[in-house]
Amino acid sequence: MENGNTKVSAEYGHIRIANEVVATIAGLAATEVEGVTAMSGGIGGGIAEMLGRKNLTKGVKVEVGEKETAVDLNIIVDFGSKIPEVAKAVQENVKRSIESMTGLAVVEVNVHIQGVNFVTPEPKEEDRLK
Repeated sequence: MENGNTKVSAEYGHIRIANEVVATIAGLAATEVEGVTAMSGGIGGGIAEMLGRKNLTKGVKVEVGEKETAVDLNIIVDFGSKIPEVAKAVQENVKRSIESMTGLAVVEVNVHIQGVNFVTPEPKEEDRLK
């Protein structure tokens, strides 16, 4: 690893994959899974801090070596979701995405459930006019 980037030797030179690239792939792959409301900044960032697709690296921590990577994700799930199933789907999607896009071997994907999103129904038009 050099300056926080993955360095891979290639036939014509070196390929460097920045940690932020791996974190972005992981964040996007996690938010694609049904039942994941958002990424969370973690306990330090506050559970109430829910982030959309604009900042996919929030709630994602990666450790990248020359050939392997490990990922920690902090997520918020939808109320009513089966948390173990959502977490397993996140692990599989993140692993598949990182390995196919970067060629790095994903040794672990740790999913930390930081909260549950309770969906509140939108007020009806009649209720808003009262």
